[in-house]
Amino acid sequence: MTTQDLIPAIPSLHDATLAAALRHRIDRKTKPLGALGRLEGLMMQLGLILGSEQPRLVEPQLMVFAADHGLAAHGISAYPSDVTWQMVENFLAGGAAVSVLARQHGLQLSVVDAGVRHSFEPRPGLLIAKIAMGSRDMLEGPAMTVDECATAVAAGKTLLQKRPGNALLLGEMGIGNTSAAALLLARLGGHALADCVGRGTGLDDAQLRHKLDVLTRVLAKHPRATEPLAALAALGGLEIAMMVGSILQAALERRVIVVDGFITGAAVLVAAKLQPAVLERCVFAHRSNEQGHRLMLQSLEAEPLLDLSLRLGEGSGAALAWPLLESACRVLAEMASFDSAGVSDKA
Repeated sequence: MTTQDLIPAIPSLHDATLAAALRHRIDRKTKPLGALGRLEGLMMQLGLILGSEQPRLVEPQLMVFAADHGLAAHGISAYPSDVTWQMVENFLAGGAAVSVLARQHGLQLSVVDAGVRHSFEPRPGLLIAKIAMGSRDMLEGPAMTVDECATAVAAGKTLLQKRPGNALLLGEMGIGNTSAAALLLARLGGHALADCVGRGTGLDDAQLRHKLDVLTRVLAKHPRATEPLAALAALGGLEIAMMVGSILQAALERRVIVVDGFITGAAVLVAAKLQPAVLERCVFAHRSNEQGHRLMLQSLEAEPLLDLSLRLGEGSGAALAWPLLESACRVLAEMASFDSAGVSDKA
């Protein structure tokens, strides 16, 4: 597979005629101009992504990508690596926060085994796309080989192609993956590593200092990994690489991409470095309480819909934001205009 095949060209959504029609439609609703605030911007974005003055969200897919990280052996997380596969079981059993929210909002939840260090029995809701039993220890070498990384990206594209609907909600699970996200943000976003590293699953001060020390050594170990795919292979994780592929494919198909938190943001950062127009398709769900997420959002020039001090991951923030997207579409389609309602306009 060539790089061109792996990384499809993503065109801009710029459409002056459709944008003008959407603006007119929004402005003629029975309200003062701009009175629906940021919901109006969301209406405009959804209309441009889906190519319609009356966009409809169909069969939304919430995909939780899971994998283990070799670097976790260095005590960079408050939880053991076994929690990754145990939480996958919890997702499938319907007991996790994201499982509850998916049921509440009618979201199709799929869990993707991108590289969990565990063998799962096949069952509904589980997509087994395992590339390896977790990534490697980054202090010893790259997290993935170039071929493994490319295979994971390609697998993410293929998985998305097989899913119905026009909206992708991103989620993830992987003990140690806040470290991978922090490394990618520091390397591709040009930020100081100390500003990117947070407490993850709940590290205390001493554990946080240890995590920063380990990640500082990792960055020094891989000085040449500066291009997006090289950085992804050296510093990322299998679930992040697979998300990159799904993001690129969703963008190519003009699906709405709902981005959850810090780790899913890292996947978007890589994808956007490869194809900047990806960002036009992204709706950022929330600002998390993980320290690096604010910098991540700044790097992506993104303004999230919610700020609830979440730091759970899983796609929970994306699921919580989902009703706002549905509301934007319904208001655009169903709210009366001054003309249709017979309401007097502003003098």
